[in-house]
Amino acid sequence: MGEQSMRVGVAAITVAAVALTLAGCTGKTTGETPPRAGTSPGFTPGAPGAGDPYFPTYGNGGYDVAGYDLKLKYDPASGRLQGTATVSATATQDLSSLNFDLAHLTTSRVTVDGQAATAKADKNELVVTPAAGIAKGRAFTVVVEYGGVPKALVNPALGEGGWMRTKDGGFAVGQPESASTWFPVNDHPRDKATLKLAMTVPDGVEAISNGVPGPRETADGWTTWTWTEAKPMASYLATVVIGQYRVQSTTHAGKPMVVAVPESLPKDGPAAKSLALTGEVADFLATKFGPYPFDSYGGVVIDDPRVGFALETQSRPVYGDVFFRSRPDATVVAHELAHQWYGDSVAITRWQDIWLNEGFATYAEWLWQEHQGERTVEQSFERVYRGFNWEVPTGDPGANRIFGDAVYQRGSMLVHALRRTIGDGPFFALLQSWPTEHRDGNVTTEQFIAAAEKASGKDLDAFFQGWLLGKTQQPKP
Repeated sequence: MGEQSMRVGVAAITVAAVALTLAGCTGKTTGETPPRAGTSPGFTPGAPGAGDPYFPTYGNGGYDVAGYDLKLKYDPASGRLQGTATVSATATQDLSSLNFDLAHLTTSRVTVDGQAATAKADKNELVVTPAAGIAKGRAFTVVVEYGGVPKALVNPALGEGGWMRTKDGGFAVGQPESASTWFPVNDHPRDKATLKLAMTVPDGVEAISNGVPGPRETADGWTTWTWTEAKPMASYLATVVIGQYRVQSTTHAGKPMVVAVPESLPKDGPAAKSLALTGEVADFLATKFGPYPFDSYGGVVIDDPRVGFALETQSRPVYGDVFFRSRPDATVVAHELAHQWYGDSVAITRWQDIWLNEGFATYAEWLWQEHQGERTVEQSFERVYRGFNWEVPTGDPGANRIFGDAVYQRGSMLVHALRRTIGDGPFFALLQSWPTEHRDGNVTTEQFIAAAEKASGKDLDAFFQGWLLGKTQQPKP
């Protein structure tokens, strides 16, 4: 997410998904005849909750998604979204039924491997019962035809997130959950998957999403925009932004660079000038974190009072215009681009470990500010350290405080304290080896501690115990 001070009370909410690692999946059947669901011993429903320590009822179990292929149409005049989602997955148990997260939308037809399936809505869950049981380890494909008027979900502590309608379109953005408001999904970082989107909108309306842009086709007053994110992505990082936008498509380092700014904002205003620095900031961060991990670059600005934050949507961060109202500012750009390494390519396994995302992204702000000659990293550390409230632990802030100072600012102080403790050589080597070794995967705090100890050759248990879980001021290393 963007700078923490802009996020409190505006962040999105959460639904979670499966607690399983990504498995390759072709979506093809094996040719074998599976047992009938409900008649064969051992075939049971997938769990209706993923068991995340902070959000245990969110998400689903029993399968692992490899990819989502969405063919959708959105009418800004009516606010209606409709289309088809094709979900390629692999069973991780003998499944008699499985759940998807799907909020406020209605299904009209569901098939599993081409055979009609029973589908039942249960609040914000879609329960799918295939004609036959799906054996553990078997690849399968679910096709869901659905539609309705999407809308956001609201969490009393974290705010609203997901689909939000605008006068000229709409957008889907939010953390830790938003995808379930516009397609059937396992909405948890542990179940990363690829995304293909073909979004059809009225001619003259833009539709921007993640990944590499594809060809656009126009017919009968409608234009279909296509996007492909071929690298595994946590579902909360999926976005689509629809409306009146100035879209600039170029290349950077041999990869597509797509930035979009609303027509409601000045053509050469602070927002446009800030996004124009995307390539420069990404190149600087690559000197710290290693090669940029995705196939495209970019960013999108949203001019809407409901978006007082920025989100690291994969390969194309989304920024509320609140960051750019007075002058160009690449600090938030550095934060969201740092997430492309820390949080996107390398995603957390449980929401409790969100400091692994936000601590490093905030530290990237400090590095960028030092690079720009604004203040040194040491000065940034001292400014936060003085007078900080240490009562909330970084490593276990609680579900309602995952976007608080303990995660962002104390998390960044932890990163700098680690640098002081192990020295610049091992520290900057770790900054690159961590995202390289875990690229496209999921991690835990325990894994990071082990990596830091390996890089430094030091026992860091006491250091991390204090900085992650201590509730009093930690001594400066």
